[in-house]
Amino acid sequence: MSFIEIQNEFMAHIREPKKNKKPSGIEDRRMAIYRDLFFNNIEGFVSSGFPVLKTLYTDKQWQVLVRQFFSEYDCHSPYFLDIAGEFINYLSSDYKMKKYDPVFMLELAHYEWIELDVSIAHEDEQEQKLLTTALTCSALYLSKAARNLSYQFPVQNISNHFMPKEPSPQPNCFVVYRDEDDDVQFLATNAMTALLLSIIEASDGATFDEVCQQVLAHAPQFNAEQIAQGALVTLNAMVERGVIVTKNQD
Repeated sequence: MSFIEIQNEFMAHIREPKKNKKPSGIEDRRMAIYRDLFFNNIEGFVSSGFPVLKTLYTDKQWQVLVRQFFSEYDCHSPYFLDIAGEFINYLSSDYKMKKYDPVFMLELAHYEWIELDVSIAHEDEQEQKLLTTALTCSALYLSKAARNLSYQFPVQNISNHFMPKEPSPQPNCFVVYRDEDDDVQFLATNAMTALLLSIIEASDGATFDEVCQQVLAHAPQFNAEQIAQGALVTLNAMVERGVIVTKNQD
């Protein structure tokens, strides 16, 4: 048996010891050390990354969930820091929900993970802080360290004492961003703000007037002047927080 084959046999056993026998010649006492070490590391990172989600499960249910992630999902990143993001990918792709899983499971997990995602987001060296006085005459961008989010469930309020069964009547919108001190901030917004930011994000470098024109197409119940006035107030607030930036075009 080649070294690669031995490695594959070793890892198959570590991930699913009940289905895959241990490599021959290694006593089970030693394999148990590796089994516990690998799984406990993963379980620790997942538990620390999703503390609210964990409280909604019994200890046994949580262990089963993490064990499934550990055994079924092939992570694409070798870094421990990316384990929480890989867990999100697993829940949104390979995982089949169980009867006791809350209906908002994926949204809550994403809401808990986004703080880490924003905290480690790489900066775009071309980004420049935008002055509010230059808002209407600059190319507008959503900062690489900001996220424009919308959830069906009120994820910010969920706990083991509040577990909604149905989505909220209106979307729960947030901007999550990194401030000047590199602290992650959560800002509750509304559907119109979410629309403004989504247009800017999808139209890199759009001007204020171009953004307003697109908003008008989505919200014909308002006239152009109303949209421009509302957008100016909203985007000024986003500029002050560093959520909306411009870029050095050199």
